[in-house]
Amino acid sequence: MKFDRLAFLSLFLIFLLSLTPASAQDPGGEKAHGGGGISGGAETGPPHVQEQAHEPAGSHVNLGEVLPLLSCIPFACMLLSIALLPLVAANIWHHHFGKISAFWAASMAVPFIYAYRGTAIYEILHIILADYVPFIILLWALFTVSGGILLKGTLRGTPLVNTGIILIGTLLASWMGTTGAAMLMIRPLLRANDYRKNKTFMVVFFIFLVANIGGALTPLGDPPLFLGFLHGVSFFWTFNILPHMLLCVGILLVIYFILDTYYYKKEKASVPDEGEKKPLRLVGIYNFIFLLGIVGSVLMSGILDLGEVSTLGIHRAVQDWLRDGLLIAMGIGSLLATPREIREENQFSWAPIIEVAYLFIGIFITMIPCLLLLKAGPKGEFAFLINAVQKPVHYFWVSGMLSSFLDNAPTYLTFFNTALGSFYGGMPESASVPLLMTENAVYLQAISCGSVFFGACSYIGNAPNFMVRSIASEAGTPMPSFFGYILKYSLVFLIPTFVVVTFIFF
Repeated sequence: MKFDRLAFLSLFLIFLLSLTPASAQDPGGEKAHGGGGISGGAETGPPHVQEQAHEPAGSHVNLGEVLPLLSCIPFACMLLSIALLPLVAANIWHHHFGKISAFWAASMAVPFIYAYRGTAIYEILHIILADYVPFIILLWALFTVSGGILLKGTLRGTPLVNTGIILIGTLLASWMGTTGAAMLMIRPLLRANDYRKNKTFMVVFFIFLVANIGGALTPLGDPPLFLGFLHGVSFFWTFNILPHMLLCVGILLVIYFILDTYYYKKEKASVPDEGEKKPLRLVGIYNFIFLLGIVGSVLMSGILDLGEVSTLGIHRAVQDWLRDGLLIAMGIGSLLATPREIREENQFSWAPIIEVAYLFIGIFITMIPCLLLLKAGPKGEFAFLINAVQKPVHYFWVSGMLSSFLDNAPTYLTFFNTALGSFYGGMPESASVPLLMTENAVYLQAISCGSVFFGACSYIGNAPNFMVRSIASEAGTPMPSFFGYILKYSLVFLIPTFVVVTFIFF
C-alpha cells in the first residue's frame, strides 16, 4: 500500500515537536530521573512473570513525566485503522493490514527515537523482547496445540448445548488461562452451529465469558492476577472475587440463553438429520499433555528465580527465556505428534495467528507512550485520572476502562501500587500487601475485577479476543467491526452488567 509521503512527513513533524519538550533537552534539569521500563516488565495477554525495569545506560529522562498526550496519536490512529478500514476499504485492509500496522509503528518509533535516542530505543526493545515476544509465543503455542484437539461426533448447537459449551469454557478459563480455554472451546462451538444463521452474538458472548470474565478466579486465569500473585497476593485470595464473577456470569449467561432461544425459534431451526447419531469423542487427546506443559511452564516462570541475562541491553529473567523455549517446544511437539488429517478436519490454518502477530506488533509499539504516561502516575499527563481515584468504585471503573484499550497488566500494577501508597505509604511491600488483602480488601477486589472484566469491552482488551474473532471470521461467521462490537454488544450488555456489580459490591 502506498502512503502519501507529504502526509507522513507532516505527521512526523507534528509528532516530533510534541515529543521535544524543554525538559527533554535539559537532561540535568529538575526532572532528571532514571529511565525505566514501561511497566516493570508487566506483559500483555497471557500470564507472564513480571520483569524488573532496568535503567538503560545514559538515561536521564523519565519519559512518562515529559511526554504529552499528543504522543498517543499513533496509538489512536492504529485503533481507528482496525476499526474503520475493514468497513470503508475492506480489500485494502485485507491485503495490506500488515503494512498499515508497520506504518503506524514507524510513525511512533521514528520521531520517538529521534527525540530521545538511546532511551527510546531501550523502551522499544523492552516492549518487543519483554512483552511482545513472550505474548506471541504463548499465543502461538496455545493456538497450535489446541488446533490438534478435535471433537468428533454429533453435536448440534441448540440453545442449551451452546450455553453448556460457553459455561464449560468459562470454568476452564481460570485454570488454563483465558487464552487456553478460548482456543480449546471456540472451534467446537463454531462447528456445532455451522447450520445456524445468526451466530455472531454467540461468538461475542463467548469472548465476554470464556476469553475474559472466566479468568478471574485464579492467578493462572489472567495476567493482572498473576502480577498480583508475584507481588505477594496469595494464590487463592482471588476466590474473594468469586461472587463478583458469578454475578457477571449468571447475568450474561441468562441473557445469552434468551437471545439464543429467540433466534433459534425465529430461524425455525431444527437439528439437521444426518442419519445415525455418532457419539462424541476427542481425537488428539495427547495434546492435553502439551497444554499441561504450557500451563506448567507459565507457572514455573513465576516461581523460580534463576537470575537474569541481558539481551540487546534488555534484562530478562532466565526463567522467562526458559519458559519461552519450553512453549516453543510444546508447539513443535504438537505439530510433530498430530496427524495432518486431524488439523485439516479441524479447519486449522495459520491465518488467524499471522493476523494477530502483524496487528499487535503495531499495537504494542504505538502503545509505548500511553503505558509510560500511565506508569508516571500523578507526575504524568494521566494525573487527572490517577488523582481522581479515591473510592473502590473509582478503582473499578478507571482501572477497567483503561484495561479495555491498554495493557491490563501494567494498569493493574499502577492502581495496585496506588492503593498501597494511599493506605500504607512508606511500608515495605511484604508488610503492606497482606494488609491490603485484609483491611482494605474491597480496593484490591475492585482493581482485580476492573482489570479482568473490562478486557471484554473491545477486541484488543485481552489477548484471546482478537484471536477468537479471527478464527470465527475465517470459519464464515460475520463478526462486528471494532466499533460495532463496542456499540452493539459491550455498551448494551457488558456495561449494564458492570453497573449492577458496582451497586452490589463497590
